[in-house]
Amino acid sequence: MRQALSGPRWPQKVNNTSAVMETLMTTETTLTETLVTAPPIPLEKAPMPENSRPKEQAKTVFDLKDPNLYINRELSQLEVFRRVLEEAQDESHPLLERVKFLAIVGSIMDEFFMVRVGGLKLQADTGVVDLSIDGLTPAEQLASIRKLSLSLMQTARTCWHKDLHPRLKKAGVHILNYDELNAKQTQQVQDYFEEMIFPALTPLAVDPGHPFPHISNLSQNLAIMIRDQAGEERFARLKVPNSLPRLVPLKRSSGSVRADGTVPHNHYFVWVHQVISANLHRLFPGMEIIEAHPFRVIRNADMVIQELEADDLLEAMSASVRDRRFGSVIYMAVQSEMPPRLKEILIENLEMDARDIYVLDNPLGLGSLMSLAQIDRYDLRDQPFQPALPLQLRSEYYDGNLFNAIKRENILLHHPYDSFDPVVDFIKSAARDPNVVAIKQTLYRVGRNAPVVNALLEARREYGKEVAVLVELKARFDEESNISWAKALEREGVHVIYGLLGLKTHSKIALVVRREGDTMRRYLHLGTGNYNVVTATIYEDFGLFTADEALGADASDLFNYLTGYSAKTDYRKMLVAPINLRSRMTALIQREIDLAKQGKPARLIFKMNSIVDKPMIRLLYEASQAGVKIDLVIRGICSLRPGIPGLSDNIRITSIIGRFLEHSRIYYFQNDGNEEVYMGSADLMTRNLDRRVEILFPIENTQMINHIRDDILPMYLADTRKARLMLPDGKYIRLQSDANVKEAINVQEWFLKSRQGQTR
Repeated sequence: MRQALSGPRWPQKVNNTSAVMETLMTTETTLTETLVTAPPIPLEKAPMPENSRPKEQAKTVFDLKDPNLYINRELSQLEVFRRVLEEAQDESHPLLERVKFLAIVGSIMDEFFMVRVGGLKLQADTGVVDLSIDGLTPAEQLASIRKLSLSLMQTARTCWHKDLHPRLKKAGVHILNYDELNAKQTQQVQDYFEEMIFPALTPLAVDPGHPFPHISNLSQNLAIMIRDQAGEERFARLKVPNSLPRLVPLKRSSGSVRADGTVPHNHYFVWVHQVISANLHRLFPGMEIIEAHPFRVIRNADMVIQELEADDLLEAMSASVRDRRFGSVIYMAVQSEMPPRLKEILIENLEMDARDIYVLDNPLGLGSLMSLAQIDRYDLRDQPFQPALPLQLRSEYYDGNLFNAIKRENILLHHPYDSFDPVVDFIKSAARDPNVVAIKQTLYRVGRNAPVVNALLEARREYGKEVAVLVELKARFDEESNISWAKALEREGVHVIYGLLGLKTHSKIALVVRREGDTMRRYLHLGTGNYNVVTATIYEDFGLFTADEALGADASDLFNYLTGYSAKTDYRKMLVAPINLRSRMTALIQREIDLAKQGKPARLIFKMNSIVDKPMIRLLYEASQAGVKIDLVIRGICSLRPGIPGLSDNIRITSIIGRFLEHSRIYYFQNDGNEEVYMGSADLMTRNLDRRVEILFPIENTQMINHIRDDILPMYLADTRKARLMLPDGKYIRLQSDANVKEAINVQEWFLKSRQGQTR
């Protein structure tokens, strides 16, 4: 398909910024009608920019410093969560996939509170007045976050209780309350309690001899009031161990296959905290149980590492991970049945703000529902698929030597539609090839099951290769895994670098140096995603294999920058942050602006995770004003307001949430027909441009550029099933309903179907 949507047209301009903001809501209908009915226009035939207006028509003058022209980062992120929640509400998904989306909402909300809310709370408590991009103080942001977060949490639980739970029951997946169990089920649960739960429980009293216990982050607990034999009431806390499933299976086969290999239709579960509550007499013998109520806390995990003061970054990170458990409590979820006196005990002893209590229905932690998504009821899940291999690596074309294939031509992989196996094979081949003399790689999030790391260990241990690896210890919530891999690599004699002071290394690059005759040839894998075999099946990303000499030289210079001392300020082809990425990206956008002003074809299509950086947003506003047609496909946070008349009416922003996490970054510049395309790890966020080591690499092969221009980007722009259109106020609407579309397009399904017949 060779289609793309043309830039939107907006109503009559208004003459000042405040008036613009007042018209944001009134333009929604016009925007929707314009974009839905706009005819597809091939990228290579995009209309000439309207770079001149009648001189008698006064132009709107905008102050690009005006905070009203930008959207708050945190509130934009909550809108991302709303779109994920909409997928849980979408009946076109199989039932257990909808449950998965609801669990994802819970998990990402937890992380949002640990990091983003935690950081804002710290600023507010210490009196830091650091205004957001839209001019809000930390306290003002926290107030807005609470209101929107509570609404999302309540909507999510309504989705569970009113929609998903009843549908699961009808489909044979029964999530029962303890008081719903029949006699046989009660006995099964009691047996499970005695065998599996009771030995793991540790009741903790609170009295003058027993101080209030530490409540760990993300833990589920019971607040218990008992009456002793003297008639005095006592408070006790009981933690539900993380080792226990939040949903207890009533049968051994619930959630999995039977012993004979068959798959049961009916599955039965009961909530573990209810099972424990029903058996508290076993934990407090001789005491009267007055009441017990569940609660769940989240602690601030936004820890700052003082790298410049650390003698050993590995030890500093290890200490930071330990300290994270003791961050201040910034969130507590309780049920409405919890009486005020218990809340007061918790508030006082946790030293928390009463405004940080969220009263919610069960389950208090939606992430616990993820276990249901793994049930072996394939009729309730997405159909599995077999990733394809690109033509260059298929048996009829491929001689088995990956390096020969790469030397012959560049190879572009689009995951998860294309298999991730060639990436693992690249490192394994390098480890075992006698002609390979060195392997260098960056590792950001590889997970606990990491065949890529095992191949690096093999290269050093079994074959004595020179191996240098940068393991980013500061990859949030992957620190423990990365610390473990760093130590394992060091034990085998691998050169391990932990990163640069003050910078995270987020780039995805593997360099193999191979002796071929009298020369050394460099082979590269450059990616937009992590070297993680698990996420490679659910994250959408691109990877490029190349033996390009200039890129190889750039890679060597980059690793020298990472491992040694280098003041290099230019690269041959790569855009490298924090060195030249910002300046080169600025120049590339400015070139489109200049072309538009000359009446030449000018177009930008950026696909990325987020855009927050104010200078980049200002530059895109200027590009829109110059007549550059701009399409932004942004999965996540967006602080740019599209569609403001006279400012951003040439900018169209869509977001796609679907079966796979859209994770790749693609930057397309029309450049008067001399198109340029870059891919890589960097979003247009200040942290990516200034505080991380990132790379964008060029796609220079004409056939690949045509493929991206004609087959990939247009499909994202043509999606009518999973795409949402961003409005000027930061809200999103679906582009079209299926009822109004003859051939609705789901871009992810389209890519899956396009790979049919291309599997190995």
